[in-house]
This record gives sequence, C-alpha cells and structure tokens, in this order.
Amino acid sequence: MNKTLISNSLRSLGLLYALDKVRFQLEKRNNKQANRLFRKANPDVKLPPDYLMYESFQMNYDKYYTESIDAANWLVNHFKRHASLENAAILDWGCGPGRIIRHLPEILGKNCSYYGTDYNANSIAWCSENLPEIDFNHNGLEARLPYRDDMFDVIYGISIFTHLSEQLHYDWTAELLRILKPGGILFLTTQGNAFKQKLSKEEIDHYNQDKLVIRGNVKEGHRTYSAFHPPAFMTKLFADAKVLEHIERPIQPGRSLPQDIWIVTK
Repeated sequence: MNKTLISNSLRSLGLLYALDKVRFQLEKRNNKQANRLFRKANPDVKLPPDYLMYESFQMNYDKYYTESIDAANWLVNHFKRHASLENAAILDWGCGPGRIIRHLPEILGKNCSYYGTDYNANSIAWCSENLPEIDFNHNGLEARLPYRDDMFDVIYGISIFTHLSEQLHYDWTAELLRILKPGGILFLTTQGNAFKQKLSKEEIDHYNQDKLVIRGNVKEGHRTYSAFHPPAFMTKLFADAKVLEHIERPIQPGRSLPQDIWIVTK
C-alpha cells in the first residue's frame, strides 16, 4: 500500500491527527541535539513553542529561523516586480507564529507597516508578545477580517489555501480582494501540478476535471487538511481579479515538492 492510500485510510478512520502528533514527537527527538546547539549559539533569537513551529514549518530551529530569512527575501523580490514597497502596508495572511513577517521590518525598513493574521489563537498570542514591530490579529476560519476596504498594498499567504475547503477558497478570495488596494498585489502559493504524483487514481481523475481535490476528515486549517489546485480552478477563482503571474516551479530531486505561485491584482 503506497503512502497516499495509507494516509487516506488513516484519514477516513479519524487517526491522522493522532499520527501527526506522534510525528511531531519524533521530529522533536530527532532534532534535539541540533536545536540545543542552535539555542546555545543564538540565545537572543526568539522562537515559538515547538508545536507552533512544527504546525507552520518543521522542528529544526536553524532551518526555521535561517530559511525564513531567505524566504522573506525571496518574497520581497517577487513583490518588487509588481509593486512599490515605499511606505507599503503589508499583510501576512495565515502568519502562524510569524515565521516570515518577523524578518520584513529589517529587510524593508520601518517606513512600511506590517500586519499578521491567523486562525491559531496560540500563534497570535505568541506573536503579539514577542514581535512588537508588527500588528497581529486573531481571525476565525470564516472569511472576515477587521481591516478597512482598500487597505493593503501587498497581501501574501504561503500555503494557506492548501488547508481550506472549496467554499472558503471563494470566501477568502473575496475578503482578501476587499482589503487589497486597487493596483496592490495578492501573492499566494498552492499545490498544483507538481503534487499530482501524491494523488490517488480517483483524486487524479477529479483533478484532471479541473476540480479542487480536498482531503478532509480532520480540522480545517490544520496542516493535515490538504487541498490540491488545478490551474484552471485557480483561474476561475480569480475571475474578479487580474492574474499577473502564475509560476509553476520545477521539481528538484531531494527537495520538497514546489508549490505554484499566483500573483494577482485588482
């Protein structure tokens, strides 16, 4: 039985979340020595509690912190192709424990304003206490944010649609476009064609009909809830916006499957 069938069987039995907790403990144990050395070498680096880190990334402290700096610079380079970042208002939608947004004030400077929002109350509590240069908000899964219309120059969500149901794709797209300035950019990543190798035959048939593939039976929004995105579905999703770029990144041996990039404006 391959990994997809095993995963889907555990999901149908309601055991996947419990198994993910076991995986967290294994990763914590396997990274114990490396994480201890990182703490010793970087005593001033603030890190979230282990499970919050695991939910949003993985359990290696060095990769969590250092690769997040690289990811923040990577994002900024994409933003600059389509938007002026002078005095920009920037929102991290689905910020988790602030993995990326924490680095933007240093990269872009303090003339910009920085915001983060997430459905995980524990992540937002940690961020609010430890990342003072950023304004944080706790949202629900319902697509409702406390920001005014046309507020943000840049909104980004890294692997957020990957954990939402189909209806919430439409609801959140409408809400994000509401708070995006005309001419601002919305940057999102999705599990596109590169992930077809992870799908079952039935899921591939569904995907090839340009339909969103959902693996549920777990808490929506959690890392174990997964969505896969045919490009035609995404194009339909953005019917009320303009797609500036759709980037399908190449698969690289030995690395995680690359998510698609969608950059849209209104």
